[in-house]
Order: sequence, then C-alpha cells, then structure tokens
Amino acid sequence: MRLLVLSRKPKEVLMKYNNLGNTGILVSELCLGTMTFGGKGYWEAIGKLPEAEVNAIVKAALDGGINFIDTANAYSEGLSEILLGKALKTIGVSRQQVVIATKVRLRMGPGANQVGLSRGHIADSVNDSLQRLNLSHIDLLYIHGVDPVTPLEETMRGLEDVVRSGKVRYLGISNHPAWMVMKANAYAEKMGWVKFVASQNYYSIATRDIEREILPMAINEDVSIMPWSPLAGGFMSGKYARNKEVAGNSRRDNFDFPPINKDKAYDIIDVMADIAKKHRVSVAVVALNWVVRQKGVTSTIIGAKTIDQLKENLTSVELKLSDTEMRKLDDISKLSPEYPGWMIQRQLQSRFPE
Repeated sequence: MRLLVLSRKPKEVLMKYNNLGNTGILVSELCLGTMTFGGKGYWEAIGKLPEAEVNAIVKAALDGGINFIDTANAYSEGLSEILLGKALKTIGVSRQQVVIATKVRLRMGPGANQVGLSRGHIADSVNDSLQRLNLSHIDLLYIHGVDPVTPLEETMRGLEDVVRSGKVRYLGISNHPAWMVMKANAYAEKMGWVKFVASQNYYSIATRDIEREILPMAINEDVSIMPWSPLAGGFMSGKYARNKEVAGNSRRDNFDFPPINKDKAYDIIDVMADIAKKHRVSVAVVALNWVVRQKGVTSTIIGAKTIDQLKENLTSVELKLSDTEMRKLDDISKLSPEYPGWMIQRQLQSRFPE
C-alpha cells in the first residue's frame, strides 16, 4: 500500500510513504543510510562525516520528507549510532516522527561471544545500541547476516525476548537467502512469536540477483524489501563510464565493494546516460528511480557525504520515466536465465498461452 503525502513547502520533495511489511507503520520510500557517519576503523573508506556535518545531513533528510533512518551497531564501531543519536537530540525531532533501524550480528569486540546471533549477544547488542543512540526503543532491528554457529531457533527466541521487553518493536532480516527467511518466519509463527517484516538486500539496476528468489518470496509473504547500495557502491552514480578517467574521490577507489559485473554495468550506464540527458538529471537519479519503482521495494537506502549529494538523491522519487525508457533499462540490465527459473517460465506457457 502506498500513501501520497504532499510536502509542506513548495520546494520540498514529494515523498511517498509505504507500509512496513504487513504492519500499520509507514516509512518513506527513501531511507537515510548512516554508513558515512564517523569513519572509524574499517569504515573510514566509506565515509567519515563529523558531528556537525551529520547533523546537517540528518536535518536535510527530515526536511526532505524522509522519516526512516538506517544504521547498524557495527558502523564505525558504534560511532555511527552515537552520532545519529546526537543529531536527533540536537535537531529536536519528536521520537514519534522518525523510524529508526539498527542491526545486530557483526563483531563488536574481541570476546568470543561479542559476535553472532546468539540470544546473549542479541540482548547485549540491543542494550548497547540503545545507550549509544540515547533512545528508549529501536523501531526496527535487523539481523545483519547469517550466523552458521547459532541455531536459527535460538536467534528467533533472542529476538522475541527483546521485542517482549519493549526495547524493539519490529524485526527485519538482512543478507539471508529466501529459504532462511521462510524457515525463520515459519518457526516464529509456530511459536506465536514476532516475525520478520522487512528484508534488507543488495539491489541495484546492475545487480538484480534478489529477483531470482528473495524478491518473489518477499512479495508473496508481504515482507518489505529495503535495498542497500542502490548505486552499487557508487559505480552507478555517473562518475564511472567506459574509457572515462575518474577524479579519484569516489568510494570505489579505495573500497571496491560490493561486487559488480563492470562490463555489464558500463552497458547499463550508457543507456542511463542517454535517458538522464533527456530528463536533465544525473545518472544517479535515473539509477535510484529505477530501484524505487520496482515492485516489492518499500524504502530504498541512500547514503550521502554532502548536503548537495543528498538533495540530488532526494529528487530521484520525482523523476517520471516513460514505459519505453523503463523497458530499455529493464532489457539492458536483465538477469541471465538460470535453472529452475527458465524451466518455470517455459512451463507457464501451457497455463498462460500468448
């Protein structure tokens, strides 16, 4: 379900708000990502925004209609959560006006149990996140990846504990295969526990892997898809093109992640560049708009190092691409057929003849 909400000021972006899974909570179709906040340790290559710049970006996002902010306990070793918490307090936004998501799974210290999805680490991580964020509760808690050491049943019990305690309100899952999401939610339903309502996944016009299994599952089960890295780590931002020199200030220069088929990406960029020129927008705006418009996508996570970059990304929801332009983008970026997908499509011809 999508609700159209008009902006209060003439120059503000017209933002839409979508249901978080099958809940009554509404989140903006763009979500502010905070991986660029802090820049401590491993995360410095992604971004290292200090407090004043974080405050400005959070305020600009809220002014632009975003009500959904995504962080993680591991981002900059907890500093991202601290800076986000300070920004919310400095800005003075009402707690009930924002939906805050964070995550648990990655290593948070040298101890043997300071990592993973055990019942104990979930409890410790939630307590620590609340302290860093200076909040009374987390709106949406994601498990940040697969933990092969901990039984899925224990993880679900640990998540149920923090929900029942009032410290967490809704649950999400990230970087998991579709079968694990189904297994986890089936177990939760059997036990009468809270189920996952959102799935955060790597999804861009150049990396459409989730369309094989995860996206169809999410649509069928009414689980919100929250794309991370919709610009494929900056590769689809317009800075890169075949035979083009890059200025050297891109995230990909020092942190070539997430994986991407660059030859195919260049072909997609060529098509996007023509469309962008016609609409007088950047390639990044076209790439983001394509993701936002995909069926099953609830809120697309955008990060920013500058206010100008954030404001440009915000305009992506207003771009009106024609059906012909969308078909061009779909065709140039489509996945190669894989089994059993191609067999399913072949057999459907007998049920739905042309």
